[in-house]
Amino acid sequence: MIISRTPFRISFFGGGTDYPAWFRAHGGAVLATTINKYCYISCRYLPPFFAHKIRVVYSLIENCQDVAEIRHPAVREVLRYLSIGKGVEIHHDADLPARSGMGSSSAFTVGLLHALHALKGQIPTVRQLSSESIYVEQELLKEAVGCQDQVLAAHGGFNHITFPRSGDVTVRPMTLSLERMTELNAHLMLFFTGVHRTASDVARTYAQNLETKDTALQAMYQMVDQGIGILNGADDLERFGLLLHDAWLVKRSLSARISSDFVEQLYEEARAAGAIGGKLLGAGGGGFLLLFVRPRDQHRVRERLHRLIYVPIRFEFSGSRIIFFDPEEDYSGDEKVLANDKVTTFQELIRDIS
Repeated sequence: MIISRTPFRISFFGGGTDYPAWFRAHGGAVLATTINKYCYISCRYLPPFFAHKIRVVYSLIENCQDVAEIRHPAVREVLRYLSIGKGVEIHHDADLPARSGMGSSSAFTVGLLHALHALKGQIPTVRQLSSESIYVEQELLKEAVGCQDQVLAAHGGFNHITFPRSGDVTVRPMTLSLERMTELNAHLMLFFTGVHRTASDVARTYAQNLETKDTALQAMYQMVDQGIGILNGADDLERFGLLLHDAWLVKRSLSARISSDFVEQLYEEARAAGAIGGKLLGAGGGGFLLLFVRPRDQHRVRERLHRLIYVPIRFEFSGSRIIFFDPEEDYSGDEKVLANDKVTTFQELIRDIS
């Protein structure tokens, strides 16, 4: 039995510039962090006592004889990609709901790859997990997704991630003092709007014509350095909240589906109660609302948004991890599968995609 734990993320600035169609031409960057909410994947080789060969448990339960029968697209394609020929059982659990803007789909893919690699006796690097999950989502599943979610889920931590035109992605941890990091964390509030949506569906409304969004995406790209400058400086962190507000105004201009009347009402109520800035996380359309609020004003914001679920969060720094490993008897008698001797680099991946 193997259990992987993979974190969800919140993104502050630069979202949208992490799509290959954009950063291959202009370069991109994001400022984001993972949080202490996780996706858990458990898997094992299935003993030969059951009528099914493959069992997948998530919001549905699938009992299948062949990989091609699996309805869950990520599970199906990852099993194919890793050439898992034996019977397997896979269970998914999570601290937060799917389709909510927290990078849950990529956390699932990264966590599944990590768990199945471990089941095969392999130890993938974080860069390998990042590149393989990008390949699965963008190339095999044809999802309209960027690259930041996979990188963050694999690495973990509060990071400045750059996406140069060459595709050689760089992850730079933010080296803030404990006091500054704690202060920033204390200003963040997370609320669930109750609206579920598929991120790739929203993203398709603007991701396929990114060149027409040049002004907005350039502004979002520049806000990454502005946000880093605020955090590294001695200025009041309220400037970070104001920049979040500016970023939200720019982001919602990308597509009419990024926001809604309901979301705008929630955001204005939060600001009237004391929130300085905020944004919908992920592609938009619903999911989780991140707010930047002075600690002294947070009780008023919670009262105003009492109909929403409030989710306390902390930054986390571990990334995807194998948290449980218990070797099992191999009923098949097959020889152990050896680790692949080729690891796809980001540069090779982006070149292949292009």
